[in-house]
Amino acid sequence: MRPWWPGFANSWMVEDKMDQPPIETDYLIIGAGAAAMAFVDTLLSESDAQVVIVDRHHQPGGHWNDAYSFVRLHQPSAFYGVNSHELDSGAIDTLGLNRGLHQLASGAELLSYFEQVMDRRFLPSGRVRYFPMSNYAMDADGEHRFTSLLTGRSRGVTVHRKVVDATHARTATPSTHLPQYAIAAGVQCVPLNQLPQLKRPPSSYVVVGSGKTGIDACLWLLQNEVAPSKICWIMPRDAWFLDRANNQPGQDFFEQSVGGIVQQLEAIIAAKSIPDLFARLEAAGQLLRLDENILPTAYHCATVSMAELSALRRIENVVRLGRVEAIEPTRIVLEQGAIAHGPDSLIVDCSANGIPPPPVMPVFAGNRINLLMVGTCQPVFSAALIAYVESHIADEIEKNTLCRVVPSPVLPLDWLRMWAVFLDNGLRWGRHRGLTRWLLRSRLNGLMAMMFGLKKSDEEKQALLRRYRAGVQPAIEKLAQLLAAPPSPGLPGLPNVHRMYSNHPDPHSMAER
Repeated sequence: MRPWWPGFANSWMVEDKMDQPPIETDYLIIGAGAAAMAFVDTLLSESDAQVVIVDRHHQPGGHWNDAYSFVRLHQPSAFYGVNSHELDSGAIDTLGLNRGLHQLASGAELLSYFEQVMDRRFLPSGRVRYFPMSNYAMDADGEHRFTSLLTGRSRGVTVHRKVVDATHARTATPSTHLPQYAIAAGVQCVPLNQLPQLKRPPSSYVVVGSGKTGIDACLWLLQNEVAPSKICWIMPRDAWFLDRANNQPGQDFFEQSVGGIVQQLEAIIAAKSIPDLFARLEAAGQLLRLDENILPTAYHCATVSMAELSALRRIENVVRLGRVEAIEPTRIVLEQGAIAHGPDSLIVDCSANGIPPPPVMPVFAGNRINLLMVGTCQPVFSAALIAYVESHIADEIEKNTLCRVVPSPVLPLDWLRMWAVFLDNGLRWGRHRGLTRWLLRSRLNGLMAMMFGLKKSDEEKQALLRRYRAGVQPAIEKLAQLLAAPPSPGLPGLPNVHRMYSNHPDPHSMAER
């Protein structure tokens, strides 16, 4: 667009882009998403550090700013957010597909929550400066700078301690990422963000993507009375699910939640092979699948309630022909074939990779901290723990020993890899007195949240805890054996699970489609 007054516009831009004086800080935080907020919250509690936060969004909350309006957490709110400020009201859902379980915060609630944390805790502390609508970059001389997306002004930052990179999760939503397949002119294809904006019903819905967003799109359509026969679900890969009822806080769910962890450890210890392990986990209700006749070849820590799973199973038109390559006016071309679609069908794109695997790197790397997961699928807990370690331990080798990176899940075999690192991390944490005390009072620590209110006199629950403690070391040893074992034959009626799960081409660079 040409400026209506060229001379004035050009002079204004020159003045507006003039550099401002540099600012100084102890820590420069790149990003203001959930992990960044959890890190800063703990840093404020455990140190006297000064912090500068730079983020491209207009308010804290990271990818929640870009998410669809009906998005909700897939885990109980009790395990999410920052340590100092409760997100969970303790209420149990009495309606809907999550009924009987702890509430799941909506996207709007999460944005309001993070805004309150910023406005009522971070900024009033006098130790945090926050620069939204800004892009960070390091120039050729190694100087840290950020530039306002509104004014174009650039500002240098002198960092006395470390830069904290909170962008490695690279959480993607369909609204911010174009589909990676060709779309013919005239085809109705929208990100699921636009579903609530429909003005008239299409003849049918085609949901592209089998990840969490695909699940949410299907459930939203079903809950809004779209007939299952009107939904076609393109599922490139079936995934193992977790039963959300096995991951709940408090004493009312203690036997199921802590007992579920014990069942997982004991399944690992008893397993004769990887196929045998997955069979035991499914038999114990610790892993679920959409179709009992289809062996899942993906795992992303996705949780569902049993009511949600039953609803998803009502969709009979599930297409398993690989990823979409092109959408033509009357057909959809996939890796392993093609299917027809009506001229008035609506393609709902859910193919963005929600949480792609981060690059391989340590958490602590000189003057840089990489916010990566050190707990299984627990980014906010991980970030808070990393902040505690940064605040109390000086030696970088010891820091990284306490914060071994838990791999992001892509394949079923990653279930084992994650447990192997997480359990080993837990043993190391238990040997550090200060960190142990912090873990016991951290509300983001899922195990502690499950045990809140436990009485020493409750012998049955205490017995479960003893079984948990007794199972950790044997499970670590058995996981090492299973992961090192050569490929083994599958169970009767099942293919070679070890081969299917471990020989996937470059799994940690593939997008969930």
